[in-house]
Amino acid sequence: MLAGVAMVTGLALAISSCGFGSKDSADSDTTINFLAPAYSDGATGTKALWDGIIADFQKKNPDITVNLQMESWNSINDVVRTKLQSKSTTPDILNIDAYASFANDGMLYPATEIVSPQVLSDIQPGFAKNASLNGTQYALPLFASTRTLFYNTDLFAKAGIASPPKTWAELTDAAKKIQALGGGVSGYGLPLGSEEAQGETSIWTFGAGGSWSDGDKITVDTPQNLEGVRAMRELADAGVTQPNPGATDRKDVINAFIQGKIGMIEGLPPTIGQITAKNPSLKYSTAPSPTKSGTPVTLGVADHLMAFKKDGKKTESIKKFLDFFYSADVYANFVSKEGFIPITNSAAAKLASDPVTKAFGSTLAVAQFYPSNNAKWAAAQGAIRQQMGTIAQGTDPAQVLQRIQEAAK
Repeated sequence: MLAGVAMVTGLALAISSCGFGSKDSADSDTTINFLAPAYSDGATGTKALWDGIIADFQKKNPDITVNLQMESWNSINDVVRTKLQSKSTTPDILNIDAYASFANDGMLYPATEIVSPQVLSDIQPGFAKNASLNGTQYALPLFASTRTLFYNTDLFAKAGIASPPKTWAELTDAAKKIQALGGGVSGYGLPLGSEEAQGETSIWTFGAGGSWSDGDKITVDTPQNLEGVRAMRELADAGVTQPNPGATDRKDVINAFIQGKIGMIEGLPPTIGQITAKNPSLKYSTAPSPTKSGTPVTLGVADHLMAFKKDGKKTESIKKFLDFFYSADVYANFVSKEGFIPITNSAAAKLASDPVTKAFGSTLAVAQFYPSNNAKWAAAQGAIRQQMGTIAQGTDPAQVLQRIQEAAK
């Protein structure tokens, strides 16, 4: 199940591609076959960015050829399955969200063999850990998506709210004041519909000190997770969210915020671009996601680059290309054009004034992740999507968590 950056931001673009494989007579130890998805389309989209990076790399390394194949996020999983049926068609480098099954099967290089120590030490520690299995890093985070609180500063001023909330108690108080303004305005956008209920829920369970796993076990019905889900239920019961939060999808909450109809939401990096495109006059700001205690934590998602060992003869070529890509100027330009968050310290420094990095850069250090390396997480995630909305319709949160736990067995 795709759960990476592209899917959680709703980007699943179509793109034409040209393949590589056994008919490619140019394949050699100095030929890199690279399979990647499209995050953005058009003349300045993902393909154009990679084409430019590859052209610049090959100018400096004329002895190395990089063959790029682009696919849409809707088709890339099927393409990968087909490619992996033969060593001759297996990509040397793959950009996708999940890497664990390939690592478990012994197909991937450890990250230490495909980039320099300087690149590895430049990556945010939390994202490096999320790219690791059993203590070994096998993947390289490409870029990140996290969540942070977006709030309407005009509505805050009208409601007499001096500063953004840090705790759940402050969030509830602010939501009540905004809701009291009337005019069809809601205090807080709580999207518990089936589109991505696990995202909103995770922000609250993480905010109570919870998690979805303990070692190799999926842990859903824990006291901390229950506290987070009960806090969502209390907010819904207080009548300070949009109507029918249990059936509202995230995209609808974001659109309502952009229209000035919701005071606060948990937004993503692309939300900034959506506001600029749809309602540039909207007065808003961002702040850390409120938690039970006020100590910041957020949900993090990352897509990855990984390299397949095959016969092990392309290590040096792959390393040269990936070191070039993660150099500060090249990587910072790629991330800023795609509108996500850089996961290297050097790129973050270069993008310090970029709107996305300014709003989201500080969230990387407090990001917590789905246990996507656990094969049972897919079932738990599906159950959260289907079950969590019922808490806003009267179902006991403890019962909901128990049902989700059962689904993950």
